[in-house]
Amino acid sequence: MDLILWRHADAFEARYGQADADRELTPKGEEQAAFMGQWLDSVLTADTRILVSPARRTQQTAAALGRPFETSPAVASGASVKSVLEAVGWPRSKQPVLVVGHQPTIGLTAARLMCGFEQYWSVHKAGVWWLHGERDDGQATLVTMRVPGL
Repeated sequence: MDLILWRHADAFEARYGQADADRELTPKGEEQAAFMGQWLDSVLTADTRILVSPARRTQQTAAALGRPFETSPAVASGASVKSVLEAVGWPRSKQPVLVVGHQPTIGLTAARLMCGFEQYWSVHKAGVWWLHGERDDGQATLVTMRVPGL
């Protein structure tokens, strides 16, 4: 199974009284999302399932890909690694899954799948970690890691 973890692009800090889920991408974030969306569109298969957090900044990031996606609370800000893995069907899904989500969950998920335990790994804003798993123990290997501009 291929699991692609995409952290949302750069977003504005919350304004006074604004809910975290309502934060929008900055102009820099819009550029980051467009750059990564273009690359992802060129490498993802047509059958890739795309799960996106309900937060505005993740919805905007995913929209830059230009493909239909599902909004899923299972990958929302503060989601657990267990929630993400259940939502994507790890490691048994027959199709690749792209998750557009948040830190620290993206980094925790990558660590869990590659090391066997959760630890806080930093993932660059708009960064993508592409993991592949075919082992019975549910562990994964890193296929590629990309950040905007590299």
